[in-house]
Amino acid sequence: MTYQAELTRWLERAGEDPDLIAELKKIGDDEKAVSDRFYRHLAFGTGGLRGVVGAGTNRMNIYTVRRATQGLADYLNATDLPKSVAIAHDSRIKGQLFARESARVLAANGITAHLYPRLEPTPALSWAVRRLNCGAGICVTASHNPAQYNGYKVYGADGCQITPEAAAKVLAAMDKTDCFDGVKLADYDAAAAEGRIKTIGSECLDAFVDAVLDLRPGNDVSKLRLVYTPLNGSGLECVKKLLAKMGVTELTVVPSQEAPDGNFPTCPYPNPEIREAMEEGLRLCGEVKPDLLLGTDPDCDRMGAAVPDGEGGYRLITGNEMGILLLDYLCRTRIARGTMPKDPVAVTTIVSTDMAAPVAAAYGVELRLMLTGFKYIGEQIGLLEAEGHKERFIFGFEESYGYLSGAHVRDKDAVNAVMLACECAAWYAGQGMTLLDAMNALYEKFGYYRNGLLSKAFEGQDGMAAMDGLMKSLRTAPPAEIAGKKVTGKVDYLHDETGLIASDVLEFRLEDAGKVIVRPSGTEPKLKVYLSVRGTSGSDASARLEELTRAAGELLQ
Repeated sequence: MTYQAELTRWLERAGEDPDLIAELKKIGDDEKAVSDRFYRHLAFGTGGLRGVVGAGTNRMNIYTVRRATQGLADYLNATDLPKSVAIAHDSRIKGQLFARESARVLAANGITAHLYPRLEPTPALSWAVRRLNCGAGICVTASHNPAQYNGYKVYGADGCQITPEAAAKVLAAMDKTDCFDGVKLADYDAAAAEGRIKTIGSECLDAFVDAVLDLRPGNDVSKLRLVYTPLNGSGLECVKKLLAKMGVTELTVVPSQEAPDGNFPTCPYPNPEIREAMEEGLRLCGEVKPDLLLGTDPDCDRMGAAVPDGEGGYRLITGNEMGILLLDYLCRTRIARGTMPKDPVAVTTIVSTDMAAPVAAAYGVELRLMLTGFKYIGEQIGLLEAEGHKERFIFGFEESYGYLSGAHVRDKDAVNAVMLACECAAWYAGQGMTLLDAMNALYEKFGYYRNGLLSKAFEGQDGMAAMDGLMKSLRTAPPAEIAGKKVTGKVDYLHDETGLIASDVLEFRLEDAGKVIVRPSGTEPKLKVYLSVRGTSGSDASARLEELTRAAGELLQ
């Protein structure tokens, strides 16, 4: 079917959402706009769906969401898994609508849908999947992507994002499904009255918060002064409950970012990794003078932080730095309190800081390196649990601001991270130190590591081909040196025997402890380049990173 024919079909069939019809009529004469919406189905992978909200097969709308849910239902009904699914959504545009439409499809396929009655964090969804003994979970979220995006994360019965094998089976079922004629759909109110759609009660959410609290090392945080921003997302309810139970009394929430708002008016790119998203909180810090600024992304699975810089301002802590701070804090605290398990395990990713290795070794902790994606960290928890030793897992983190210190969920958990950051900051305050002082002490002890990230977007049909071509070129004709440093080793995670699943990732190891990793994003049409250096001092490491960044940028040309 041609793009124009598909456009005509959508104009005739997509009338349930008048926004879609208005959009399609507006772009009807724009060949490029039409092809961009219809040249493919929105990609479904281990992260589910993610894309711009709008009309067409390559957009997030009720029809693409229904099609994906029908595929999930067909997959689930062909297994021995429980025939129930937990569903959550965050503040994204049309998030509640997409969650309800998912529930309608499931109910029509004989699968009970358990729906959170209001927006809730992604980790609360992971918790509900296991708490309610569901066969799968759906979280309608685009995480930290720009405001025009929404997404559809799918979770397995173990609370992890689904495996590549399961995703392939869901996709195979989707490929057989027409978004208009191949989807079963129940009336929402009738299904709810019959118990095929159920509301997740407050007990489930309270139990999630209590499970996070059970992971506390136990340091007093009552004197801590905090500023917090949920970035107009889903974190407010759970984070406020958590902090109140921890005894935090001096909490200031950033007013302009407190209420849920999928337009994210103060930060169109609501990612706590970038300064723009945290600017409102940083300005408030100038008035409140807190010990700690914390921010969670819209689905509350990532956490960013800023701490006093000793000169009257505040300095953002990177994801790698927070990972190292929390790993060190948990290890030293558990050893001091006699709660460190036998043969402890920490897990991180190949693109996260190499500094994790010497820190883990100093405490006798086994460090496992996984591919990018917190689902692989969650899988390691599952493996330890299957061995009867889930207590061995003490911490997992990734450079993109994801942290987890327990087996209560199988995904990164910013509620958990808020608890850890508060305890860590309070403990160091008792030593007369800020988290910045603590990080500098760790650099002095283990080496001055710096990490960077470059990315290049590849929009549209031609862009994907260009991205694939660039990866092929780097694979077949790898550089002999980068930034004047010899490439001393190369790992191709697509073909080499790494013990990890095959993945389109290239790693170049450089002399003098440098590293460059290139991979396509799993959620956006862009190529990401991760950079790592180690220097003899902070200034030396920063200079090396700046030089490597310039050279790596040339690789993307």
